[in-house]
Amino acid sequence: MKKILPFFSYAFHPIFIPLLGTVFYVLLDNSYFTLPQYLILFLQIIIITILLPIAFFFLLRTFGKIDTVMLSDISQRKIPLLLQLMLFAVLIQKSITFDRFPSLFLFFAGGIISTILAFFFLYFKIKASIHMIGISSLTVFIIGLSIYNEINTINTVAFFIIMNGLVASSRLVMNAHSNKELLIGFFCGAIPQSVLLYLWL
Repeated sequence: MKKILPFFSYAFHPIFIPLLGTVFYVLLDNSYFTLPQYLILFLQIIIITILLPIAFFFLLRTFGKIDTVMLSDISQRKIPLLLQLMLFAVLIQKSITFDRFPSLFLFFAGGIISTILAFFFLYFKIKASIHMIGISSLTVFIIGLSIYNEINTINTVAFFIIMNGLVASSRLVMNAHSNKELLIGFFCGAIPQSVLLYLWL
């Protein structure tokens, strides 16, 4: 089992969470857009939340600022978190605006709040689990989408609740976090999303 668990850290790496959130938004939301509009949406998400961070990762790695995609060292987390904050801000200002994609806009707004919280904890030498921030925020977002659109997604929600546990176990097995850091990460992801649900439910 210890050999299998690290898989979940990679499968649900935080870099994939924005794309997964967008996929579930398209699948569960009752908004209707044309195929080209959806393609443009996914293209923007992939470029801004996956390709650009990967490019910056290799750039930072070249300059010796980070050494692994898991960002295990506290000192290596500040720049990637600030980068994520900037990219999410650009995304909701220029592309995923509230008037076009209200629930998806608030999902990314919650992501910004979670990122700020994770950055804040660095000053107290607390390495909040970004993996738990990602998976917990996605889980709450899927619950919100199912409630708002009155869709029964109990199996999907159950699956992601289990994934929360497996991702947490994965981070423990990899000695990446303590129980405290995992719990802080979980609440940093879940609470902002839960609070913002009131704005669109």
